[in-house]
Amino acid sequence: MKSQNIFSKIPKNLKCEIFEPLINDDTIIIERIISKGQQSSSWCDQKKNEWVIVLKGEAIITFEDQTSVQLKEGDFINIPAHKKHRVSWTNPENETIWLAVHY
Repeated sequence: MKSQNIFSKIPKNLKCEIFEPLINDDTIIIERIISKGQQSSSWCDQKKNEWVIVLKGEAIITFEDQTSVQLKEGDFINIPAHKKHRVSWTNPENETIWLAVHY
């Protein structure tokens, strides 16, 4: 087996957000997300729960009821299935690297 590094292979030019599956099977999806100034264009209404942690950078997630949660390095949140949300802000100056677990 070969190890990998969550902070490797970060593109210099991030015109769009990157979603990279690390593990994807019938029960769980683990993905690395890389953002730099991007925000969601619509509400996410996911069929699975999502646990997400910001490993580097910062972001704001806004929910349909207009409450917001600011996430900084090390902060995590568990979003229940069908809880409508969107990323309303990511740092435009530096990459935000997320780890998301869909279960």
